[in-house]
Amino acid sequence: MKRLLILITFMVIVVGLKSQQVEVPYTLADRDRLIQVEAKVDALNLRIDQLDKRIDQVEQGLNNRIDRLEDKFDTYFTWGFGLVLGAIFALFGFIIYDRRTTLAPVKREQDKILEALRTLGKDDIKLQEALKKVALW
Repeated sequence: MKRLLILITFMVIVVGLKSQQVEVPYTLADRDRLIQVEAKVDALNLRIDQLDKRIDQVEQGLNNRIDRLEDKFDTYFTWGFGLVLGAIFALFGFIIYDRRTTLAPVKREQDKILEALRTLGKDDIKLQEALKKVALW
């Protein structure tokens, strides 16, 4: 009896599952919907291609603007570097000029003192020997 009950239950389940399987035929409405979907996909692909072209144009415009900015930066950098170097060279020139103008009066005074010592050295032998010793005679 138990086996019969299990067999009947199994048969009911199998028949129930089989009855739920219904084949859905492919209709003309389904074909029309598929054609519409394909048309929409093609339209979307066309719009995507147009969008790609616009993005490429915008990218090219941005690249051109960036290139112009780089050229301006290079120009400004070159001018700035040139101005700094010019200022440095001008500073060195001023330093050399200032040293020469500062040392010229001192050199004249030194020459006068040396001439006075040589004049005194003609009369004084010790002074003359001292000047010869330091190679000033």
